[in-house]
Parts: sequence; structure tokens; C-alpha cells
Amino acid sequence: MTEMQDDITMGKNALEMLLVANEFCFFMDNLEKKSKTDIMEFVHRVLPLMYTKGSLLPDVTVENPEANMRFVTEEQWENVFNMLREKFGDDDEYWVIDPLYINETEPLKASLSENLSDIYQDMKDFILLYQKNTIAARQNAVADCKTLFADHWGYKIGNVMLQLHHLIYSGTSKPEEEEEGLGLF
Repeated sequence: MTEMQDDITMGKNALEMLLVANEFCFFMDNLEKKSKTDIMEFVHRVLPLMYTKGSLLPDVTVENPEANMRFVTEEQWENVFNMLREKFGDDDEYWVIDPLYINETEPLKASLSENLSDIYQDMKDFILLYQKNTIAARQNAVADCKTLFADHWGYKIGNVMLQLHHLIYSGTSKPEEEEEGLGLF
């Protein structure tokens, strides 16, 4: 077998995760052009796929942990967060029971913007590290993405999906601000 065939970081599951993460990040990098409805519909459809692909990531043995890197700056995270917060408005905050916290029975205030920005950061870091295109970078990218899925963004997807489902299907979402000149008549 060739080295390429033995490299599980180039396998179907890793590449499909990369594809879904890239679609998500591309969308988030262009939020200013999106309406609240566009964002809710896209996220509602992509997050279950992202969760599935994250759960299928292979176990990777990292041979060179020093090659691991993070790329998204606090400023980039804040830009995504602020744009989402502005778009979601009053629908941004909600209550959730989060098993990651000490008291599993007390609701905590959560934010769609914060959760989606955190997911964005993990996905963007995954993509950028993977694109370094060295075996060490790919190993670290896939291993880190899998670990963060288990510890971080997998939970966040579950929390976001509950709230999005509620907003989309219960009709409780606050209407978007009507913009001048967008009416049909």
C-alpha cells in the first residue's frame, strides 16, 4: 500500500468533515449578506450533518503534537459573534440544561451567537490547520477536531438545534426588521 492509502487523515470521513466545515465557515464568513431567516435555515440544515460527520472522524495517532496550531483570533470570533447577535436580536438568548456544568438541573442562559461562534472557531481552525497539507498538520487537525467534538462543539450543536427547532417550528421567532425597499409593492 502507498503512504496515501495508509493516511487516514485523507480518508473519506476526514475529507467529508472538511467539506461540511468549509461550507459552514464560508457561510459564517459572509453573514453580512444574510438575513436572520437565511441564517436559521442554513444552520438548521448544516449542523446535523456536521454532528454526524464529527461523530465519524477516525481515531488518529498524533506523531508530532507540536504541529498543532490555532488560527482564529479573538477579533475574528467577536466579528462573527457580533454579526450573529445583531441578526438574531431578541431570539439570541435562551435557557438550557447543560450537562457540562456542575449543577445539571439548573437552567443556564445560552446564546445562539456564542455557541455558533464557538463552533465556527473550531471548524475554521480545523480547516486552516488541515490545509497546511503536511501529515503532522492533518493528524493534529483531525485529532483535535474529534476531541473538540466530544468535549465542546458536539454539545453546542445539540443546544443550538433545540432552540432553532423551537424558533422555526413554533412560530415564536421575532420577525426580522423590515428593510426599506424590499417589499413587493
